[in-house]
Amino acid sequence: MAELPISAILAHWAAIRPNEPAVTHEGQTVSWAELEARTNRLARVYESLGVVQDDLVTIALPNGIEFFEAAFATWKAGATPQPVSARLPKFERDQIIEVGQPRLVIGVDPAVHPDTHCIPEGFEADPAISDDALDIRVAASFKAMTSGGSTGRPKLIVAGSPAVYDIEAEALQMQTNGCVLIPGPLYHNGPFLWAMVALFKGNHVVVTTRFDAESTLKLIAQFRVDTIYTVPTMMQRIWNLGEDVRHRYDLSSLRTLWHLAAPCPAWLKEAFIEWLGPSVIWELYGGTEGQGSTVITGDEWLAHRGSVGKPVPTCEMIIVGEDGQVLPANEIGEVFMRPHTGQGSTYRYIGAEARAIEGGWESLGDMGYMDDDGYLYLADRQTDMILSGGANIYPAEVEAAIDAFPGVRSSAVIGLPDEDLGNLVYAIVDIADHQVDETELLAHLAERLVRYKQPRQVEFVREPLRDDAGKVRRKTLREERLNR
Repeated sequence: MAELPISAILAHWAAIRPNEPAVTHEGQTVSWAELEARTNRLARVYESLGVVQDDLVTIALPNGIEFFEAAFATWKAGATPQPVSARLPKFERDQIIEVGQPRLVIGVDPAVHPDTHCIPEGFEADPAISDDALDIRVAASFKAMTSGGSTGRPKLIVAGSPAVYDIEAEALQMQTNGCVLIPGPLYHNGPFLWAMVALFKGNHVVVTTRFDAESTLKLIAQFRVDTIYTVPTMMQRIWNLGEDVRHRYDLSSLRTLWHLAAPCPAWLKEAFIEWLGPSVIWELYGGTEGQGSTVITGDEWLAHRGSVGKPVPTCEMIIVGEDGQVLPANEIGEVFMRPHTGQGSTYRYIGAEARAIEGGWESLGDMGYMDDDGYLYLADRQTDMILSGGANIYPAEVEAAIDAFPGVRSSAVIGLPDEDLGNLVYAIVDIADHQVDETELLAHLAERLVRYKQPRQVEFVREPLRDDAGKVRRKTLREERLNR
């Protein structure tokens, strides 16, 4: 066991290899010693603004070195990082601030939220501030991630684990003193977790502002990357580059390619296994809540095609039918899971309630079945949540923004298949007898929703979309459009 407070991990690696690279972003690199010193100064700034033990600190910064500095400075102040998209419209950020009550918001002009302490993007701590180590503090929760809510309001998923980490524990197939590439947005749980665990374990983290298929291959070759985090949309775009481009780069350093956050088409997964080798391709299924997950290697997948793996040793899973009974192998039902440490031990919600049944079992809303060997296969979603480019989008949240536009009687948002994103956001808007300009509606949505939640297509109708009870049958609306 080599469990350390997260607030002390940078100092640990800075003492061992002070001048080696810790984080690289777009040609800029910060060493372990520099990261340790800069975050000590920054933590003192946060404390001067009132940040105390177990506060939430909202981080609204784009991918980059500054994001990592904000997160570690937050841990050093004894607080919990709560990342959000840097491009979040004020309307949506206001809701998150209302729900989470953070002590500090980083990456936002102070004039935008006059009632909350804010630090703008690009802030530099005064060099005169001491960069000596601070007293060790440990937040009760090491992260608080944001998610859209099924009610149309955002919720926070506060991790049940304190801000400590065993830097010698086996985790995510990562080595120590390797190089990990993160081409996904750090405000999402997957990229955040992979990036931070990589740093906790002493790896050099290379992060991109946004994903680009060929640049990803170039970075793997340039930095001899051994581990990469991806989602199927990224894999598809890499594959679409063509064989000539893919074979232009030396990827021999790559030991592990993780993919998660959305279902991966079987043909695409098989193509990557053939290209990079089955030992390189790893898949994880699970939620930010951490109640349970499955993992599958490329070799296992070839023997259980289409599976997302077996439950990991820290949890158990069951398949439940509509009547609430546990189903036998090979029958489709709703996937429920629970950690061996008990319900509620891995997270808590702020602004939502868990979907749970008797016995402490909780569901992420996925349908599936277990085979005779205990491997999980996902079928369809029980909930209406849309997975687009690896991001979770709750229709109710988008509908609430659409319904606030003058002339709209009601709306229904569904996901339709898209070769690139997996699903695209499709809005059906009931305007009754009104005239509504699509350009003005989209401009209204841009002020209220982050880009990936905004509809890619809008269909106007003049008949009610909801029944007398206010219910909308999104499944039927989706099937009708798929059949066209």
